[in-house]
Amino acid sequence: MLIGAIIVVCVVLLILAFLAPRLSHGPERGAHSAFGLGSRAGSKAPGPLGRLFSKPFRSGSKYAGRSASAGRRGRGKLPL
Repeated sequence: MLIGAIIVVCVVLLILAFLAPRLSHGPERGAHSAFGLGSRAGSKAPGPLGRLFSKPFRSGSKYAGRSASAGRRGRGKLPL
C-alpha cells in the first residue's frame, strides 16, 4: 500500500511540475514533510527495526524530489 501511495505522489508531482513548475514547489515540500513525519515515526522503533521502518519513507521522499525535478527539467526543454 505504501508503494502505491509513493507512486501516486510521484506521478502527481511529475505532472504538476511539468504543467506549472513554480506552483509545484509547495506540494513537493508538503510531500517531503509528510515523508519526513513517517520516517521520524518509524525510526522510534528500537535498533535495526527503526532503520527498517523509516527506510521506505526516506526513499519515498527521495523519489518524490526526483520526479518533481524531472518534470521541471522536461518543461525547461520545451521550445515554448
